[in-house]
Amino acid sequence: MLRAPAVAATAAQHAAAVPAAAAAVRALSAGAAAHGAPAAHPAGAAGAPGAALTPEQKRRIDSMLRVDHAGEIGANYIYMGQRAVLGRDPYLRGLLDHMWEQEKTHLRVFDSVLADNRVRPSALRPLWEAAGFALGVGTAMLGKEAAMACTEAIETAIGDHYNSQIRELLELESDPEITKLTEARSRRRACAFWSLYIIRQFRDDELEHLETAVDHEAAKAPAYPLLTGVIKAGCAAAIWVASRV
Repeated sequence: MLRAPAVAATAAQHAAAVPAAAAAVRALSAGAAAHGAPAAHPAGAAGAPGAALTPEQKRRIDSMLRVDHAGEIGANYIYMGQRAVLGRDPYLRGLLDHMWEQEKTHLRVFDSVLADNRVRPSALRPLWEAAGFALGVGTAMLGKEAAMACTEAIETAIGDHYNSQIRELLELESDPEITKLTEARSRRRACAFWSLYIIRQFRDDELEHLETAVDHEAAKAPAYPLLTGVIKAGCAAAIWVASRV
């Protein structure tokens, strides 16, 4: 269970560590340019000279980034909704703020990555915002335990999703045409490296949220199996839609 001092310490560590993910993107681009290679454009952006990504690799990575960005939008609005209901309790406010701050950082990083690499975000942002806020408010109104059950269900689904993406990126990086090249000289290799860096960092944050929810009696939520099952199914559907729209 995260007590107030632990929350503050973890938040400070996160503030120092996560911006390194965005810095890694910039450093890889700068390093490639310094070695005479074109700057990294992980999505194989239109107009990038000598783009190294194949159309299939570009499609896969565009889809990953679009889904992750949409997920961070939804997560921010879930915590916004939960805080609106449960924020009067100082302890719960601090707990929710800690997790929400991490999600805000995730969203800022993905905003930057999508813009820098000209990846189209999901066209359904208003839906993700509205659905996230409604889910946050609705579960919080059922009580603290239901709010934690919501977090547990979502972070379980997102943790599994991030692990699936990591496996995909490891497959991409193991391509013989990629692995034989070194450091940032290949735009494809740079893409796999920074994507893995970000996704692993953010997955670990989400799993921390999952542990926090379990520690705060998520299993005592009313209709816990039904509630978490419906939320996980909703997450799976949202991932499928966001990867395409």
